[in-house]
Amino acid sequence: MSKAEENRPTRAEVRVDYERRRQERKIAHLRWSRLEDRVADVRLLIFCAAVAVAVLSLWMKRVSPFWLVPIGLVFLVLVLIHEPLRRRSRRMGRAVDFYDRGLDRMAGRWAGKGVAGLEFLDLDHPYAADLDLFGAGSLYERLCTARTRSGEETLAGWLLRPSPPDEIARRQAAIDELRPRLDLREDLELLGSDVRSGIDPERLAEWGRSPRLLESTPLRLLAAILAAAGAATLVGWLFLGTGIYLFLGVLGLEAAFAYGLTKRVRRVLATVDRRSHDLDLLGSMLDRLEKEPFQAERLRQLQRALETRGRPASVEIRRLARLVRLLENRKNQFLAPFTAVLLWGTQFAMAIDAWRGREGPSIADWLAAVGEFEALCSIAAYSAENPDDPWPEIVPGPARLEAKALGHPLLPPEACVRNDVALGGEVRALVVSGSNMSGKSTLLRSVGVGAVMSFAGIPVRAVGLRVSPLAIGATLRIQDSLQAGKSRFFAEITRVRQVVDLSRGPTPLLFLFDEIFHGTNSHDRTIGAEAVLRGLLERDAIGLITTHDLALAAIVGGLDGSAQNVHFEDRFEGGKMHFDYTMRPGVVEHSNALALMRAVGLDV
Repeated sequence: MSKAEENRPTRAEVRVDYERRRQERKIAHLRWSRLEDRVADVRLLIFCAAVAVAVLSLWMKRVSPFWLVPIGLVFLVLVLIHEPLRRRSRRMGRAVDFYDRGLDRMAGRWAGKGVAGLEFLDLDHPYAADLDLFGAGSLYERLCTARTRSGEETLAGWLLRPSPPDEIARRQAAIDELRPRLDLREDLELLGSDVRSGIDPERLAEWGRSPRLLESTPLRLLAAILAAAGAATLVGWLFLGTGIYLFLGVLGLEAAFAYGLTKRVRRVLATVDRRSHDLDLLGSMLDRLEKEPFQAERLRQLQRALETRGRPASVEIRRLARLVRLLENRKNQFLAPFTAVLLWGTQFAMAIDAWRGREGPSIADWLAAVGEFEALCSIAAYSAENPDDPWPEIVPGPARLEAKALGHPLLPPEACVRNDVALGGEVRALVVSGSNMSGKSTLLRSVGVGAVMSFAGIPVRAVGLRVSPLAIGATLRIQDSLQAGKSRFFAEITRVRQVVDLSRGPTPLLFLFDEIFHGTNSHDRTIGAEAVLRGLLERDAIGLITTHDLALAAIVGGLDGSAQNVHFEDRFEGGKMHFDYTMRPGVVEHSNALALMRAVGLDV
């Protein structure tokens, strides 16, 4: 056990910390909400007073209209105060939700309340659907606390594609450092929610990669000359007596110039117009990551990715936000006449396009770094909330998976029955027999999910796990398809072929076959299963096959000791089935099928 693992707080201590912080945020939320409500009430009273003074002064002539000036100033101050109070109140409310979700995860109440990630589910993937990686109650929903699309995609990619051992080691070191940094995880989730609700990071990255549309130096020079001429002729008309016609002539030239660039200006501004506040939030998120001190190699690499030519990404994003904020002044009804004369919108569109030319290609890298930070924080949260789950050990050499007290991470720890599993060396396959509901499929999912988590750099539900780099293929959720004209059996043999093809690749295979060839007769099933298993073992694959067909267990005898039979038992007492979910050596000696039929009232 590493020093970082030895110093982890216990599960109970983590829960107490969450509850304490939740209570603190709840008190702060109530305080800011009350203050926000009071300011809103006072603002309403001041508005009513302004209406009353307006009536008394302008209609009834009882008081001086100058009283409207201080009342208006007070009202303006209250408007300016109210918005920050509202934002703080909302932020504290979301912080309460953040800790509520953490406590729900620790209490096993998380299913259906998080990000399901169904958009990442590919039914043709060799194990994603079979191991319940995505969907309500899935591994992804349990893990994901990311709030930007980039973070969600990064975490999904780690689950779908095993990482090389050196990357896993760097990821584990980063997670060890992030695990105790609860303040950082809270800030990232809250800021990420703000960013996602305001702007589409993926669209922003695509905007940054797009070619410039207004980069012509002559165009920018002409715009500046026309704006200067417009301002000069306006001053001349108003103060120097040069006449209105010269001003109108220049104004007409400006209008024609602006109209000719309208389509390009709109394309430049389509993603960022009216997004200055949201860009500021993105800048705050980047700034939070840039200033956090890190020691882990991967975290420092990500921080360096948040730079462009030696300048922090947060500075550049806020510079873009300032340009957009100034651009938005063209919509101010009081400033609109002057911004029109100064070609305000066109000139700032050119400035924004110039910013895009310099910094735009880096946006995708910035967002990718943010996404990886979020994915790492998701795993760090899982690790903190499950401090007894250790790091798996990724070992070189032939195919191997050795797990001590392996369980399924989505089951509550107190209800999770664990089993030892050893694959590799002399015994490379287990044929698992047992009755319905006895735990065979759960064992396969535990092994498969344990491997997926190991190769993603996630702690595993076990006392210890040693595993070599493996490809993974599974057949636990095979369905027929009316639209595709496929029976369940055809769908299964197609998937088995896909898994067999994986075994011919450069990485050894971990196969997980649940009720293999379930859709055919026992004779054909036995012959087919033995042939497939023999071929896989000849290609150095390891894995498990489950069955409740006892005839299939006999194939072990023809595999020269490279496969073993194991089983799960049950007993029928008092009209109910009882299972202990404990794996035992050998073949199961009885079936519960007839007992179950009789239990539901069938006359058999």
